[in-house]
Amino acid sequence: MGKDSKMVTARDEHAEEESMSDVDYEALKGDEETDDDDDEAGDDETTEDGQSGDRVGDSEDAEDEEAACRENEELPGEGGGRNGFRNPHAGDTSDELDNDNMMSEAGSYPGALTLEEDIGEVLAGKVKRRRTLGKRDRQRARKSSWEDLLGMNDADWDDESDDDDWSPISALKLRPHWFCINCTMPNSENLQLCSKCGENVKSDILSRGHLSSPLDPARSPSSTEPTANHELSKDSSPGSLGTSSACSSDHTTETSKSGKTVLGFDERMLLHYETHMKSHPHPERPDRLRVIIAGLTAEGLYPGRCVSLPAREVTRSELEKVHSEAHVDAVEVTCNKDLSYFTTDTYANKDSSLAARLAAGICADLAKAIVHGEAQNGFALVRPPGHHAEEVNVMGFCLHNNAGVAAKAAQAAGAKKVLIVDWDVHHGNGTQDIFDDDPTVLYVSLHRHEGGTFYPGTGAATEVGVGNGEGSSVNIPWMCSGIGDNDYIYAFLHIVLPIAKQFAPDMTIISAGFDAARGDPLGGCEVTPSGYAHMTSLLSSLSGGKMLVVLEGGYNLRSISASATAVIKVLLGDNPGPLPDNLQPTEAGALSMFDVFAVQSQYWPCLQIPLFVQHLARISSRGHRKELLLGELDQQLESSPSEQVGQPIGTPSCLG
Repeated sequence: MGKDSKMVTARDEHAEEESMSDVDYEALKGDEETDDDDDEAGDDETTEDGQSGDRVGDSEDAEDEEAACRENEELPGEGGGRNGFRNPHAGDTSDELDNDNMMSEAGSYPGALTLEEDIGEVLAGKVKRRRTLGKRDRQRARKSSWEDLLGMNDADWDDESDDDDWSPISALKLRPHWFCINCTMPNSENLQLCSKCGENVKSDILSRGHLSSPLDPARSPSSTEPTANHELSKDSSPGSLGTSSACSSDHTTETSKSGKTVLGFDERMLLHYETHMKSHPHPERPDRLRVIIAGLTAEGLYPGRCVSLPAREVTRSELEKVHSEAHVDAVEVTCNKDLSYFTTDTYANKDSSLAARLAAGICADLAKAIVHGEAQNGFALVRPPGHHAEEVNVMGFCLHNNAGVAAKAAQAAGAKKVLIVDWDVHHGNGTQDIFDDDPTVLYVSLHRHEGGTFYPGTGAATEVGVGNGEGSSVNIPWMCSGIGDNDYIYAFLHIVLPIAKQFAPDMTIISAGFDAARGDPLGGCEVTPSGYAHMTSLLSSLSGGKMLVVLEGGYNLRSISASATAVIKVLLGDNPGPLPDNLQPTEAGALSMFDVFAVQSQYWPCLQIPLFVQHLARISSRGHRKELLLGELDQQLESSPSEQVGQPIGTPSCLG
């Protein structure tokens, strides 16, 4: 897929995990000091976009954003999530990619790929240079591993550890503890409930999903009869398949009919897991699928009200519609090794390429079935996730871009225009990269951004697509954590739906990461299952209801079970209830949306000036921001038709 008009977005590049004996701790500290000096010296450097230096903490706008974020209990420059997490996914970055280091070494793990082996040869000379972000904060969004962001640096260190042999990944030794099955956080032995999420050390969440009791497993409602998910969760080893036939691909042969909701799932995707745990369980783990199946089964939705679809592996030709030949080869060659790493956090074992082919194949077949009218909608319960996987680069826990494959399959089946709405808390840099110059695919993303300091650093409001695709990327970047239902639903009503209505898609795909859910250890946002249900319901009014939901992120098991169940109930026709009365965004959310209006109004005439802008200008306590808002509001009022001004909140005129 040659794209001469653009450069590929960056991937993480921790090229090698050095062994403990090779790491010089003092040298590392010296490098950090040098890095800090470079940051200060580079504050005024001009980027490719003509902007200068670090804007966070540099401008009056940054001060306004910090003040706005206090309403949401966090400052943009002081770490992400409510537990202090900023970058969930990891990895170093550089302005240029070293072709030989496309896959990082797996440290001391037996059978791991080395730099000199297959993948370095496969990718040599085939990696395109990334699009430069231009701000060191954005680069640093990829430098820390998720272990750092989960607060592992605050853990109790073994006093006998030797600084000379210190390694940021392999040398971490914690005193006796247990890891929470729900959120993976470490806890001391004397605790019975997780200090982060309150889950019981003996939680039975894999048996009942979100319906199980987080405090006392004995209080969980008993199941009326043995079902597939109970068998699936009997063996809790990471890659165990279980013994149930009800959930296996051999048994899911019923063909969907029009008006049905199809669920795509295959147990072999559980084989993708980190075979050698580092200092902490990897958040992207097989239990994510197990717990969703458990919740659906406990509620009688699957097997039951949902229809199953046989799983198949995606073909190479289907993959190469969205990925380069080098990308496909890099994933496939991992089947020869016990454990491999594309970045410090993006792993693959010998079965991961199979899991990735199944995930993409399920998404392709669901999209075709929906376009052909064999199903009304569907939910792809798949992993590994995909929205960070770019045309060339593997990163961010993602191997193949499942939503991208589904979009191409939908178009091959007859859909001329496809809408992809990505509500994962992280920007889908991979999906945007693939469709950046394609006017037939509209990509809309709502995500934490924080001026580019939140992983992966892309997704600013000014990223609108390139070439023929200019205007086909719509980014709604939140400036801080704590964003919840009101902000998301308000953005849907005033930005997402108006633009989507004007675009008039033939098929809608949701990249449904549930890591913006309340309680997620990486996301730090406050979206509830009800919020996800309302967003799904609002999108169901598009493309004649032809909609495919593709699972992306989400790492709190109780949150993703409840959220996925709420979404599937809407797909099945359940009413999520009325929208909240007097719906108002937070000030931080409103400021983020105002930036989007300023950028996207030139591409989408249906966008209106909502009343919240006037309200925000009046209540703002910061003179600079108030003056700016009032000035821009006056300019837009002068250039906008009178009928587009002063619409009641929640009822944009172009939704009619």
